[in-house]
Amino acid sequence: MRLGNMYGPDHTFLGVPAADPDDVSQWGHAGAVILGAPFDGGTSHRAGCRFGPQAMRAVDYLPHDGSRPSLALGVDALLDLGVVDLGDVEMPSGDTERSLAALESRVTQIAAAQVVPIVLGGDHTIALPDITGVARHVGWGRVAVIHFDAHADTGDTQWGSLHGHGTPMRRLIESGACRGDRFLQIGLRGYWPGPETLDWMAVQGMRSFEMSEVGARGLDAVLDESFAIASDACDAVFLSVDIDVVDPGSAPGTGTPEPGGLTSRQLLDAVRRIAMDLPLAGVDVVEVSPPYDHADITAYLGNRVVLEVLGGMAWRAKMKRGDFVRQPSDPLLRDR
Repeated sequence: MRLGNMYGPDHTFLGVPAADPDDVSQWGHAGAVILGAPFDGGTSHRAGCRFGPQAMRAVDYLPHDGSRPSLALGVDALLDLGVVDLGDVEMPSGDTERSLAALESRVTQIAAAQVVPIVLGGDHTIALPDITGVARHVGWGRVAVIHFDAHADTGDTQWGSLHGHGTPMRRLIESGACRGDRFLQIGLRGYWPGPETLDWMAVQGMRSFEMSEVGARGLDAVLDESFAIASDACDAVFLSVDIDVVDPGSAPGTGTPEPGGLTSRQLLDAVRRIAMDLPLAGVDVVEVSPPYDHADITAYLGNRVVLEVLGGMAWRAKMKRGDFVRQPSDPLLRDR
Protein backbone atom coordinates (compact mmCIF):
# COMPACT_ATOMS: atom_id res chain seq x y z
CA MET A 1 0.00 0.00 0.00
CA ARG A 2 1.32 3.45 -0.93
CA LEU A 3 1.66 5.80 2.04
CA GLY A 4 2.70 8.93 0.12
CA ASN A 5 4.20 11.64 2.32
CA MET A 6 3.81 11.03 6.05
CA TYR A 7 3.81 14.76 6.78
CA GLY A 8 1.99 16.37 3.89
CA PRO A 9 0.25 15.90 0.55
CA ASP A 10 1.19 12.94 -1.60
CA HIS A 11 3.31 14.55 -4.29
CA THR A 12 6.14 12.75 -6.04
CA PHE A 13 9.73 13.74 -6.75
CA LEU A 14 9.45 16.46 -9.42
CA GLY A 15 6.32 14.84 -10.80
CA VAL A 16 7.63 11.35 -11.62
CA PRO A 17 4.92 8.66 -11.60
CA ALA A 18 3.73 7.35 -8.25
CA ALA A 19 3.90 3.62 -7.62
CA ASP A 20 2.61 1.22 -4.99
CA PRO A 21 5.67 -0.30 -3.27
CA ASP A 22 3.77 -3.55 -2.70
CA ASP A 23 3.13 -4.00 -6.43
CA VAL A 24 6.50 -4.73 -8.03
CA SER A 25 4.94 -4.68 -11.49
CA GLN A 26 4.58 -0.90 -11.08
CA TRP A 27 8.26 -0.23 -10.41
CA GLY A 28 10.36 -3.34 -11.09
CA HIS A 29 11.22 -2.01 -14.57
CA ALA A 30 12.76 1.19 -13.20
CA GLY A 31 16.48 1.88 -13.05
CA ALA A 32 15.95 3.71 -9.76
CA VAL A 33 13.10 4.53 -7.39
CA ILE A 34 12.57 7.32 -4.89
CA LEU A 35 11.78 6.26 -1.32
CA GLY A 36 11.11 8.60 1.60
CA ALA A 37 12.44 7.85 5.09
CA PRO A 38 10.93 10.63 7.23
CA PHE A 39 12.61 9.69 10.51
CA ASP A 40 14.37 12.10 12.85
CA GLY A 41 14.14 10.20 16.12
CA GLY A 42 17.91 9.72 16.04
CA THR A 43 18.89 13.39 16.06
CA SER A 44 21.16 14.58 18.87
CA HIS A 45 20.64 18.33 18.47
CA ARG A 46 18.07 19.98 16.17
CA ALA A 47 15.26 17.78 14.86
CA GLY A 48 13.06 18.52 11.85
CA CYS A 49 14.52 16.39 9.07
CA ARG A 50 11.43 14.19 9.15
CA PHE A 51 10.15 16.88 6.77
CA GLY A 52 13.16 16.48 4.47
CA PRO A 53 11.67 13.96 2.01
CA GLN A 54 8.66 16.16 1.33
CA ALA A 55 10.83 19.25 0.87
CA MET A 56 13.28 17.58 -1.51
CA ARG A 57 10.43 16.18 -3.60
CA ALA A 58 8.59 19.48 -3.93
CA VAL A 59 11.18 22.22 -4.27
CA ASP A 60 11.75 23.55 -7.78
CA TYR A 61 10.89 26.48 -10.01
CA LEU A 62 10.26 24.28 -13.07
CA PRO A 63 7.08 22.32 -13.80
CA HIS A 64 6.71 19.07 -11.93
CA ASP A 65 6.45 17.10 -15.14
CA GLY A 66 8.78 14.18 -14.43
CA SER A 67 11.44 15.41 -16.85
CA ARG A 68 14.79 17.10 -16.19
CA PRO A 69 17.24 17.17 -19.14
CA SER A 70 20.81 17.61 -17.90
CA LEU A 71 22.82 20.40 -19.53
CA ALA A 72 26.07 18.76 -18.44
CA LEU A 73 25.40 15.17 -19.52
CA GLY A 74 22.84 15.30 -22.31
CA VAL A 75 20.51 12.83 -20.59
CA ASP A 76 17.08 13.11 -19.01
CA ALA A 77 17.59 10.82 -16.05
CA LEU A 78 14.03 10.82 -14.76
CA LEU A 79 12.79 9.57 -18.13
CA ASP A 80 15.83 7.53 -19.18
CA LEU A 81 15.86 5.53 -15.94
CA GLY A 82 12.07 5.34 -15.69
CA VAL A 83 12.21 6.76 -12.16
CA VAL A 84 9.09 6.32 -10.02
CA ASP A 85 8.31 7.40 -6.46
CA LEU A 86 7.23 4.78 -3.94
CA GLY A 87 6.24 7.33 -1.31
CA ASP A 88 7.36 7.20 2.31
CA VAL A 89 8.01 4.29 4.60
CA GLU A 90 5.96 4.62 7.79
CA MET A 91 8.58 5.59 10.37
CA PRO A 92 7.16 7.03 13.60
CA SER A 93 9.99 8.83 15.39
CA GLY A 94 8.90 7.47 18.75
CA ASP A 95 9.49 3.85 17.70
CA THR A 96 13.06 3.55 16.42
CA GLU A 97 13.31 -0.23 16.12
CA ARG A 98 10.01 -0.57 14.26
CA SER A 99 10.93 2.31 11.95
CA LEU A 100 14.37 0.98 11.06
CA ALA A 101 13.02 -2.54 10.51
CA ALA A 102 10.33 -1.24 8.14
CA LEU A 103 12.89 0.71 6.11
CA GLU A 104 15.34 -2.19 5.91
CA SER A 105 12.57 -4.50 4.70
CA ARG A 106 11.58 -2.09 1.94
CA VAL A 107 15.14 -1.39 0.79
CA THR A 108 15.89 -5.12 0.75
CA GLN A 109 12.84 -5.66 -1.47
CA ILE A 110 13.92 -2.93 -3.87
CA ALA A 111 17.52 -4.13 -4.07
CA ALA A 112 16.40 -7.72 -4.63
CA ALA A 113 14.47 -6.52 -7.68
CA GLN A 114 17.78 -5.10 -8.98
CA VAL A 115 16.48 -1.55 -8.75
CA VAL A 116 18.54 1.21 -7.12
CA PRO A 117 16.85 2.79 -4.07
CA ILE A 118 17.30 6.57 -3.75
CA VAL A 119 16.33 7.19 -0.14
CA LEU A 120 15.38 10.68 1.03
CA GLY A 121 15.95 11.20 4.74
CA GLY A 122 15.42 11.72 7.52
CA ASP A 123 18.39 11.73 9.84
CA HIS A 124 21.50 9.63 9.30
CA THR A 125 20.23 6.81 11.51
CA ILE A 126 18.59 5.53 8.34
CA ALA A 127 21.95 4.65 6.77
CA LEU A 128 21.98 1.47 8.87
CA PRO A 129 18.82 -0.06 7.33
CA ASP A 130 19.55 1.45 3.91
CA ILE A 131 23.01 -0.05 3.51
CA THR A 132 22.09 -3.28 5.30
CA GLY A 133 19.18 -3.81 2.92
CA VAL A 134 21.43 -3.36 -0.11
CA ALA A 135 24.09 -5.63 1.38
CA ARG A 136 21.53 -8.39 1.85
CA HIS A 137 21.19 -8.45 -1.94
CA VAL A 138 24.72 -7.64 -3.15
CA GLY A 139 26.47 -9.69 -0.51
CA TRP A 140 27.66 -9.29 3.06
CA GLY A 141 30.84 -7.24 2.98
CA ARG A 142 30.64 -6.77 -0.81
CA VAL A 143 29.32 -3.19 -0.74
CA ALA A 144 31.81 -0.33 -0.45
CA VAL A 145 30.50 2.88 1.12
CA ILE A 146 31.34 6.45 0.11
CA HIS A 147 30.11 8.70 2.87
CA PHE A 148 30.00 12.50 2.64
CA ASP A 149 29.63 14.07 6.06
CA ALA A 150 31.01 16.58 8.52
CA HIS A 151 30.82 13.83 11.16
CA ALA A 152 32.09 10.25 11.22
CA ASP A 153 28.87 8.79 12.73
CA THR A 154 30.93 6.00 14.31
CA GLY A 155 29.97 6.53 17.95
CA ASP A 156 29.42 3.46 20.11
CA THR A 157 26.22 4.76 21.68
CA GLN A 158 24.13 7.92 21.64
CA TRP A 159 22.42 8.88 24.88
CA GLY A 160 22.83 5.24 25.89
CA SER A 161 21.21 3.89 22.72
CA LEU A 162 22.85 1.82 20.01
CA HIS A 163 20.79 3.67 17.39
CA GLY A 164 21.06 7.35 16.52
CA HIS A 165 22.45 9.53 13.78
CA GLY A 166 25.88 9.40 15.39
CA THR A 167 26.20 5.59 15.40
CA PRO A 168 25.08 3.95 12.10
CA MET A 169 28.51 3.51 10.51
CA ARG A 170 29.81 1.62 13.54
CA ARG A 171 26.76 -0.65 13.53
CA LEU A 172 27.25 -1.40 9.84
CA ILE A 173 30.87 -2.42 10.29
CA GLU A 174 30.19 -4.37 13.48
CA SER A 175 27.44 -6.35 11.74
CA GLY A 176 29.72 -7.26 8.83
CA ALA A 177 27.37 -5.68 6.29
CA CYS A 178 30.29 -3.45 5.26
CA ARG A 179 34.05 -3.76 5.57
CA GLY A 180 35.79 -1.03 7.49
CA ASP A 181 38.62 -0.98 4.96
CA ARG A 182 36.13 -0.27 2.16
CA PHE A 183 34.49 2.60 4.01
CA LEU A 184 35.44 6.03 2.63
CA GLN A 185 34.47 9.21 4.47
CA ILE A 186 34.84 12.63 2.86
CA GLY A 187 34.50 16.06 4.45
CA LEU A 188 35.01 15.32 8.16
CA ARG A 189 35.84 18.31 10.33
CA GLY A 190 35.19 19.95 13.67
CA TYR A 191 35.47 18.55 17.18
CA TRP A 192 33.89 15.10 17.23
CA PRO A 193 34.54 12.19 17.65
CA GLY A 194 37.12 11.84 20.38
CA PRO A 195 40.35 9.80 20.48
CA GLU A 196 38.75 6.53 21.57
CA THR A 197 36.37 6.49 18.60
CA LEU A 198 39.12 7.58 16.21
CA ASP A 199 41.26 4.69 17.46
CA TRP A 200 38.39 2.27 16.77
CA MET A 201 38.05 3.66 13.25
CA ALA A 202 41.77 3.19 12.62
CA VAL A 203 41.62 -0.44 13.75
CA GLN A 204 38.78 -1.05 11.25
CA GLY A 205 40.90 0.36 8.42
CA MET A 206 38.46 3.18 7.66
CA ARG A 207 39.76 5.91 5.34
CA SER A 208 38.62 9.37 6.41
CA PHE A 209 39.44 12.41 4.29
CA GLU A 210 39.13 15.38 6.60
CA MET A 211 38.42 18.80 5.09
CA SER A 212 41.99 19.84 5.74
CA GLU A 213 43.16 17.02 3.44
CA VAL A 214 40.50 17.83 0.84
CA GLY A 215 41.70 21.42 0.87
CA ALA A 216 45.37 20.51 0.61
CA ARG A 217 45.09 17.80 -2.07
CA GLY A 218 41.96 18.85 -3.92
CA LEU A 219 38.67 16.98 -4.12
CA ASP A 220 39.51 15.27 -7.42
CA ALA A 221 42.59 13.61 -5.92
CA VAL A 222 40.55 12.48 -2.94
CA LEU A 223 37.92 10.98 -5.24
CA ASP A 224 40.60 9.21 -7.30
CA GLU A 225 41.93 7.48 -4.18
CA SER A 226 38.42 6.70 -2.95
CA PHE A 227 37.44 5.11 -6.25
CA ALA A 228 40.51 2.87 -6.24
CA ILE A 229 39.70 1.60 -2.74
CA ALA A 230 35.97 1.23 -3.34
CA SER A 231 36.53 -0.75 -6.55
CA ASP A 232 38.85 -3.28 -4.91
CA ALA A 233 37.19 -6.53 -3.78
CA CYS A 234 33.67 -5.07 -3.72
CA ASP A 235 30.85 -5.53 -6.21
CA ALA A 236 28.90 -2.31 -5.70
CA VAL A 237 28.97 1.05 -3.95
CA PHE A 238 26.51 2.75 -1.64
CA LEU A 239 26.62 6.55 -1.63
CA SER A 240 25.51 8.22 1.59
CA VAL A 241 25.29 12.03 1.59
CA ASP A 242 24.77 13.99 4.78
CA ILE A 243 23.94 17.52 3.63
CA ASP A 244 26.01 18.95 6.49
CA VAL A 245 29.14 18.02 4.54
CA VAL A 246 28.47 21.35 2.81
CA ASP A 247 29.37 24.56 4.59
CA PRO A 248 26.32 25.81 6.52
CA GLY A 249 26.52 29.09 4.62
CA SER A 250 25.26 27.07 1.64
CA ALA A 251 23.24 24.47 3.58
CA PRO A 252 21.81 26.08 6.72
CA GLY A 253 18.85 23.73 7.03
CA THR A 254 20.47 20.90 8.94
CA GLY A 255 20.56 19.70 12.52
CA THR A 256 24.27 19.77 13.37
CA PRO A 257 25.90 22.49 11.23
CA GLU A 258 29.71 22.61 11.17
CA PRO A 259 31.44 25.58 9.48
CA GLY A 260 34.15 25.04 6.91
CA GLY A 261 32.65 22.41 4.61
CA LEU A 262 32.47 21.72 0.90
CA THR A 263 30.82 24.14 -1.48
CA SER A 264 27.56 23.17 -3.13
CA ARG A 265 29.36 23.01 -6.48
CA GLN A 266 31.99 20.62 -5.12
CA LEU A 267 29.36 18.24 -3.76
CA LEU A 268 27.29 18.23 -6.93
CA ASP A 269 30.35 17.61 -9.12
CA ALA A 270 31.52 14.84 -6.81
CA VAL A 271 28.28 12.87 -6.65
CA ARG A 272 27.81 13.16 -10.41
CA ARG A 273 31.29 11.78 -10.99
CA ILE A 274 30.70 8.93 -8.52
CA ALA A 275 27.50 7.93 -10.31
CA MET A 276 29.22 8.07 -13.71
CA ASP A 277 32.25 6.02 -12.67
CA LEU A 278 31.05 3.52 -10.07
CA PRO A 279 28.34 0.82 -9.92
CA LEU A 280 25.91 2.35 -7.44
CA ALA A 281 23.57 -0.04 -5.68
CA GLY A 282 21.96 2.50 -3.37
CA VAL A 283 21.95 6.16 -2.34
CA ASP A 284 20.65 8.17 0.56
CA VAL A 285 20.52 11.94 1.08
CA VAL A 286 19.96 12.85 4.70
CA GLU A 287 19.76 15.58 7.36
CA VAL A 288 17.87 18.18 5.31
CA SER A 289 15.88 19.96 8.02
CA PRO A 290 13.35 22.44 6.56
CA PRO A 291 12.52 24.17 9.89
CA TYR A 292 16.09 25.53 9.93
CA ASP A 293 16.31 26.23 6.20
CA HIS A 294 16.20 29.66 4.58
CA ALA A 295 14.50 30.21 1.23
CA ASP A 296 14.66 26.43 0.58
CA ILE A 297 18.44 26.66 0.03
CA THR A 298 19.19 23.30 1.61
CA ALA A 299 16.15 21.55 0.15
CA TYR A 300 17.18 22.73 -3.31
CA LEU A 301 20.66 21.35 -2.75
CA GLY A 302 19.32 17.97 -1.61
CA ASN A 303 17.06 17.87 -4.65
CA ARG A 304 19.98 18.63 -6.96
CA VAL A 305 22.18 16.01 -5.31
CA VAL A 306 19.53 13.45 -6.27
CA LEU A 307 19.29 14.79 -9.82
CA GLU A 308 23.08 14.77 -10.31
CA VAL A 309 23.31 11.19 -9.04
CA LEU A 310 20.49 10.07 -11.32
CA GLY A 311 22.06 11.91 -14.24
CA GLY A 312 25.36 10.15 -13.70
CA MET A 313 23.59 6.79 -13.45
CA ALA A 314 21.67 7.40 -16.67
CA TRP A 315 24.85 8.47 -18.49
CA ARG A 316 26.70 5.37 -17.24
CA ALA A 317 23.85 3.06 -18.28
CA LYS A 318 23.81 4.51 -21.81
CA MET A 319 27.56 4.14 -22.13
CA LYS A 320 27.39 0.49 -21.03
CA ARG A 321 24.69 -0.21 -23.61
CA GLY A 322 26.74 1.48 -26.32
CA ASP A 323 24.08 4.12 -26.91
CA PHE A 324 25.23 7.44 -28.27
CA VAL A 325 25.77 9.90 -25.46
CA ARG A 326 27.62 13.15 -25.72
CA GLN A 327 30.72 13.77 -23.65
CA PRO A 328 30.09 15.86 -20.55
CA SER A 329 30.26 19.60 -21.09
CA ASP A 330 32.37 19.97 -17.95
CA PRO A 331 36.02 19.43 -19.02
CA LEU A 332 36.78 17.77 -15.67
CA LEU A 333 34.27 15.01 -16.53
CA ARG A 334 35.37 14.29 -20.09
CA ASP A 335 37.08 11.09 -21.23
CA ARG A 336 35.51 8.99 -18.53
